[in-house]
Amino acid sequence: MSVELDEVRSFLAQHEPFSRLPEEELDALPAHLSIAYFRRGDVIVRLGEENFFLHVIRTGAIDVLGEDGVLLDRRDSGLTFGYSTLMGQPESRYEMIAVEDCLVFRLPQEAFTQLAERNPDIARFFSAQSRQIRAAARELSDATTGDALRTPIEEITRTDPLQADSTTSISAAAQLMSEHGASSLLVVDGGELTGIVTDRDLRSRVLALGRDPQEAIAEIMTCTPVTVNASVPAMEALLHMAERGIHHLPVVAKGQLRGIVTQSDITRLLQNDPLYLTADLSRKNSAEELAGSFNEATALAARYVERGSTPSEAASLITIAADAIARRLCVLAERELGAPPVDYAFVAVGSQGRREMALASDQDNALVLADDYDEALHGEYFARLSLFVCTGLDKAGQVLCPGEMMAMTPQWRMTVTQWEKTFHEWITAPQPDALLNAQIFFDFRVLYGSRELGERVHSAAVTMGKGARRMHAHLASLAARREPPLTFFRGLVVERDGEYANTLDIKKGGTAGIVQMARLFALAIGSEEVDTRKRLREAAGDSLSKMGAQELLDAFDYLRSLTLAHQARQLRDGVAPDYHIDPKQLGRLERERLRDAFRAIKSMQNALATKYPVRNI
Repeated sequence: MSVELDEVRSFLAQHEPFSRLPEEELDALPAHLSIAYFRRGDVIVRLGEENFFLHVIRTGAIDVLGEDGVLLDRRDSGLTFGYSTLMGQPESRYEMIAVEDCLVFRLPQEAFTQLAERNPDIARFFSAQSRQIRAAARELSDATTGDALRTPIEEITRTDPLQADSTTSISAAAQLMSEHGASSLLVVDGGELTGIVTDRDLRSRVLALGRDPQEAIAEIMTCTPVTVNASVPAMEALLHMAERGIHHLPVVAKGQLRGIVTQSDITRLLQNDPLYLTADLSRKNSAEELAGSFNEATALAARYVERGSTPSEAASLITIAADAIARRLCVLAERELGAPPVDYAFVAVGSQGRREMALASDQDNALVLADDYDEALHGEYFARLSLFVCTGLDKAGQVLCPGEMMAMTPQWRMTVTQWEKTFHEWITAPQPDALLNAQIFFDFRVLYGSRELGERVHSAAVTMGKGARRMHAHLASLAARREPPLTFFRGLVVERDGEYANTLDIKKGGTAGIVQMARLFALAIGSEEVDTRKRLREAAGDSLSKMGAQELLDAFDYLRSLTLAHQARQLRDGVAPDYHIDPKQLGRLERERLRDAFRAIKSMQNALATKYPVRNI
């Protein structure tokens, strides 16, 4: 046997399933192999095309993609691909793409078939591998579970909601609601939904104001109410309610009114589920009653993680609770201080703004004030209000921001015009502090008060940021510096000493970089999305390649899953949650997936260096 063939034999003998072969089969196998070289980005096997080779990766890595470009698996040195076409129909169910420069051994179908016939273990191995990849494809495409929060909202929709037209008197509407035991009435004119009246409207807009009960309900109804599509999961309906502080959602399908769903309906759906995070928060009447409520919510979310929740669901549940607590504290502050002298918006920024909170998130928030705000006349009111809310959140368990990016800091209470001027300064003169602030405050979402004020500021900021190439380059530079903890040879780098010795920071070297890149890609196309996954999807095919977007999405989901599982274990063990993971506590497959995620981040950082002059600023 030649030196070259001996080297190939030695390589095969180290990897499944070839390590199972008898010596004589191993000796003969290298002579049947050919060698092929593929550059990064080459499509080796196309979806739907015939393939007549078993491929064995000598060096490099390939991705296995299903329909719609869903990443099913990533394989590197010693692993195989293309076998499913050799054991059934020759048309490939998957697409195989080189994600690194690859050197591949190829075994023709005839030689593979003969080898499998002589060695049944080989046939069984690849048959099992085919079943696994098909199962992965089904799991990712179906994503069906029995979790209550994934129940389509149409399954709990009341299809016979109480209705009346807008000329109906308040008195008649109240009597109708009382007779039917209904907490709401839909206002329908000419077959079109034009408004909604709830029992809360009757209390606050009629009784409290002494209105004439003979007036038409058009005078007190909420016009053009928020609706939800019948196909969305209960989780999404719950988010809509929590986001807007409402308890009733009309349900539509193909533009037609189907019925109504209430917060109580979802509560009943979840009444045996310990993970309903927002129950009773709206009934708390003091900051003291809310004390510890965020800690309780994160503990419940941790249990949800341990039951197999997706990262997005877990983060949404935590964010729902944080949002609900902040809104309740705003209401309680106004109750104590009186009505606000001018309109304002209490906004969340950072991870809460993106709805991506983890079990270790602190608070980041601010106030947007109407332009008729006068510091001398109104300053004390909003200083007291923001102090009440921020310290109340801290008591609830959402700790104060160590960087003081909170509404209780005077710097982060500004009028609309002042906010717009501040964003303009950050964008046109991006100094280090300005860049840090801009990154956090571009993730801007109204929690309470005037939605119009907050959305005006955010929209103006995004418009200014879209064409700001200099700021884009600075943001790209910051994102590129978030080095994943990988060695040149793909090893994982851990901290050598100190409190976190032998661990790696999965946020600093992982998710934070993806968040930064997604923000940059969204700004480059003028997107007002704040959610990282939505930003990546919107940017795909525009400021970011579709393949790059999918790789970052997969990496983001995996790193968040790992983070939440780690933090859930810490909470269960009575340890303060953090982002420092010991890779030795992970299984081999988890470590491989962690390396894959870090490699995807590093690859995109390298691409940023080409697209933006990150080394020249």
